[in-house]
Amino acid sequence: MSRLYNCIRVFLSNEIPKKPFDLHIRYLCSTINPKTLSWQGSSSSHDILLKNLETSLKNHQLNEAWESYTDFKKLHGLPNTQLLNKFISELSYSLTPKWLQKACDITLSLSKEKSNLLHVDQIHNLSLSLARAQMPIPASKILRTMIEKNKIPPNSIFGSITLHMVKSGVGTYLASNILIQICNQLKPDTRIFNLVLDSCSSYNLSFKAQQIIELMAQIGIVGDAYTIINIAKIHAINGQRDDLKKFKNCVDEVAGYLGHHYFQFYDSLMSLHFKFNDIDSASELILDMSSRKKTIIPNLTEKNNKSFSIPLGSQNLIMGLKLQVLPHVIDESLIKVERKEMLVMYKSGKFVISNNTLGKLIVGYKREGRISELSNLLWRIQENELVEMKNMIYDVIDACIHVGWLETAHDILDDIEKEGNVLCSSSYASLLRAYYENKKHREAEGLLKQIKKTGIILSDKIKLHDFETRNAKKSDLAKCLIQEMREGEKGKDHLIYEFNSSIYFFMKAKMIEDALRTYKSMQEKKVDPTMTTYMYMVKGYSCLEMYREITILWGDIKRRCDDGNVVIDGDLYEVLILSFLKGGYFERVMEVIEWMKKDGVYPDKWLYKSEFLKMHKGLYRKLKVSDARSEAQCNRLVHVKAFRKWAGID
Repeated sequence: MSRLYNCIRVFLSNEIPKKPFDLHIRYLCSTINPKTLSWQGSSSSHDILLKNLETSLKNHQLNEAWESYTDFKKLHGLPNTQLLNKFISELSYSLTPKWLQKACDITLSLSKEKSNLLHVDQIHNLSLSLARAQMPIPASKILRTMIEKNKIPPNSIFGSITLHMVKSGVGTYLASNILIQICNQLKPDTRIFNLVLDSCSSYNLSFKAQQIIELMAQIGIVGDAYTIINIAKIHAINGQRDDLKKFKNCVDEVAGYLGHHYFQFYDSLMSLHFKFNDIDSASELILDMSSRKKTIIPNLTEKNNKSFSIPLGSQNLIMGLKLQVLPHVIDESLIKVERKEMLVMYKSGKFVISNNTLGKLIVGYKREGRISELSNLLWRIQENELVEMKNMIYDVIDACIHVGWLETAHDILDDIEKEGNVLCSSSYASLLRAYYENKKHREAEGLLKQIKKTGIILSDKIKLHDFETRNAKKSDLAKCLIQEMREGEKGKDHLIYEFNSSIYFFMKAKMIEDALRTYKSMQEKKVDPTMTTYMYMVKGYSCLEMYREITILWGDIKRRCDDGNVVIDGDLYEVLILSFLKGGYFERVMEVIEWMKKDGVYPDKWLYKSEFLKMHKGLYRKLKVSDARSEAQCNRLVHVKAFRKWAGID
């Protein structure tokens, strides 16, 4: 039998063996054509190859199993269903990408021709294995193939696949689109949505996340504490402050005993206040957090464990979506606390602000010439212990001195005194030193008189001006002030958030003329549109089926990209392609695809293919270029065929 099998290998491999096999001459007769071997369909070759495949699988010898499988398939077609599924399973359990890819190829091939041979559970496991091996593209192909055949995985399997897919940017993008697709046939649980939303915020797919948030409201998914934190991060990225503020009331109700989780919400809201250059709202939020004292976790039957209905989009819109949330429900296994320096933190049972926050407040108030209000705020922050620094005002004065704001430092001292409060001697000493170092003797003499009135006694060295120039390092707060001063030099940064916020509202309300006026106003004030601006514009036009206007906007986007003023991300590319497909602008479709290729952005061919087949399935399917009736039709035909080829339709 082994001799017969070796002979089979010779003919099937198309290779000349290095050593002659010990075979009977009848097996090697040159007059026999391998394609018409007398034993080709015989039970002997069938049984030998089948037996070898079974043995290889039993011994987990994948190389030998693969050889036996390919030989058997050439001679006899597919093995029996049981053995075929066992073979795919063995490949699926391998951790090697090579074998996982082969399992994927076999499965995809069978799904087109003989899907009845495949076991559903086994295919779901293959998708999971591919996802676990960080092969999100083939994993998505297998999963989508099964979804199309109504072989929907249960939430447990789908959740596991999603968990592994969202560990990469491409995987997150595909998982997001599959989640949107699968909701027509399955109602995924909240945890799956949370996994995808969190990853979208991490991989800069914030507008894809926005689409998923709206989907949650549409199909009635109830969000939890983790959902709210994800939404906060996404709104902070997109600059949607008004939308985020709607969640504050429900967060405030549970922040007393869930502060270790919800400090991230307040951090996102604080970030937006500063982006909009709204120091009043930032200050109000800081003082408001001081009332969120640590409380005991309440009994679940109490009324504060109620659900909240949060409007998505402007409350002025008649047909708005509402998302149900349970802010007290928290899945500890999903919590991922940010480790970077934040604006708001939670320590020792209370909310505190960072040096970054303090720096932004100081620069903001100084820029507007409102030092007395700053002084009052600083005193209240220190009184309420909203900072980790025990002598915060001294640190603020010291930081102002470091950056050369001596007048500001003196004004803060004066304001604190007027309220009947006296600071430590170090604050006065630091300012006095700075006056002498900068040869401001008149200011120094005035400060000495002020010090005498307070009753503070300074050392003889200070009085006699006999001291060494300080070589102390700049404090962290001083560094934050310098950074904020640099950021503030840009001048118009906050205007872009205000303009984008207006365009977002007008486009949602389908008030296209107002959106256009806002867009023109941006240009008049020389405020450069961002990727967010274009996203709102394109989505707004698309909803109104104004596809020609999108082609004009695309020209503006390209010009700004060429000038280096804007960078297109995957979200915007996707919206552009889908809009051009709907509008039938195939030349623009192929142009955007080329731009994606140039920028290294992964395109979801399945999504674009589905959209095309939904609207243009038979378009130019049989028409040849030579049969085109005009140059325009000829040009369109070329691009339609190019898309069909690219998407794998033809």
